[in-house]
Amino acid sequence: MNWTEITINVPQKFCDTATAIANMTVPYGIYIEDYSDLEEKAWEIAHIDLIDEELVKRDRENAVIHIYISECDNAEEASAFLKERFTAEGIPFEIASTGVDDSNWSENWKKYFHPIEVGDRLAVVPSWEKYENVSGRTVLNIDPGAAFGTGTHATTSLCLEFLDKHIKGGENVLDIGCGSGILAIASVLLGAGSALGVDIDAQSVKTAKENAEMNGISDEAEFIVGDLADKVTGKYDIICANIVADVIIRLFASVRKFMNDGSYMVVSGIIDMRKQDVLKAAKENGFTVCEEKYRENWCAFVLK
Repeated sequence: MNWTEITINVPQKFCDTATAIANMTVPYGIYIEDYSDLEEKAWEIAHIDLIDEELVKRDRENAVIHIYISECDNAEEASAFLKERFTAEGIPFEIASTGVDDSNWSENWKKYFHPIEVGDRLAVVPSWEKYENVSGRTVLNIDPGAAFGTGTHATTSLCLEFLDKHIKGGENVLDIGCGSGILAIASVLLGAGSALGVDIDAQSVKTAKENAEMNGISDEAEFIVGDLADKVTGKYDIICANIVADVIIRLFASVRKFMNDGSYMVVSGIIDMRKQDVLKAAKENGFTVCEEKYRENWCAFVLK
């Protein structure tokens, strides 16, 4: 198995937020270099104040996040996601990679990405694969390119399962942080009347539009570049946010104006250690939990 190491250098004050975002790519395949409190930690842990000179010389102002991604995952997707979310959060960063050559990222992982069946009705099929649809499922063809969202990541599959269950026909869907467009496209294919995807990353929106065209639903699924506040209008029956816990927490205060009475909000991208933070914020903003699912240390909720 080949591995790619992605390293992200960020100012130390942004380390916690940056780490939470990095957790979206691989929940526990990371480690952090942060020497800002070296002396205090050395005394607290080992009760010594004599520290190796090389450690003393380390950068105290910046932290380095190391992420390890196997060849069966899409390192390009992970890198694009990190760049998008750090930019959206206003986190200064430098990103680099070692291991598998960057030029091979797009191809190396494809041999591991095969059609997957999700929920009772849906099948997610890579654009380069053939799928024998023996059970008459709704087929969603996807080419994630450099955008987040193949359906294989636990956070995405959990959202797809909720959509498979709750879309009955004719709904108006909003997908916040749409990535490859997979959730918005799935919604329309499952029977929603229309879907709007919004993402701060122009490349993700370009990929989402291409995926909508490939699935023959360009008229029903629209994708725009921007954020929720300055680009989205109207009311929606289902709102999806497969992002990270801190962004979801901030959304609770503003998203209600886009919801009809009885609308659902599907949230995912929440690592288990942040579950209580999200639920507390949801309750404080008047949301109640209708359903919850857990997979591979990730949490997803349907809220009203």
